[in-house]
Amino acid sequence: MKKIIAFAGSNSKTSINMALATYASSLVKGVEVQLLDLNDFELPIYGIDLENEDGIPDNAHKFLQHIKTSNGIILALPEHNGAYATVFKNLFDWMSRIDGKLWSEKPMLLMATSPGARGGATVLEIAKGRFPYMGGNIVADFSLPSFFDNFKDGQITNEELNAELAKAVVTFQDAL
Repeated sequence: MKKIIAFAGSNSKTSINMALATYASSLVKGVEVQLLDLNDFELPIYGIDLENEDGIPDNAHKFLQHIKTSNGIILALPEHNGAYATVFKNLFDWMSRIDGKLWSEKPMLLMATSPGARGGATVLEIAKGRFPYMGGNIVADFSLPSFFDNFKDGQITNEELNAELAKAVVTFQDAL
């Protein structure tokens, strides 16, 4: 059975992006889903001096191993001040020091949501522009605007948006 990983680029215990990643992963049929929590992979803030003195932390290696042993990735990115959340950027930086093509060409469903009407569109654009240089194989993407208006009880309530996500999930599943 194929295995996918799903996670949010957030360390919030009430992450709306984790809720979206969990829901999207539940729509993928016939796979084993492993939900990853960035809180389980604490890392010091990346710096070249720290890397030279102490090497690369085990948690960066462990997270990268989850990517490498998966068949696909579902990632939902929160948008903090128009960019990645610091916790995600830090993990991304550490992993890139191990393998510059850290995404390993695994099929990826890239998503974002936010309380606002743009649904994390800016961070999605940043990731779509950057990830392919880092081995990212983004086969589908999805933005959920106005999270608290469109997501209740663990699922998308807006039929049109739910259909859009379902289509993205099929594209992702077909690429596995």
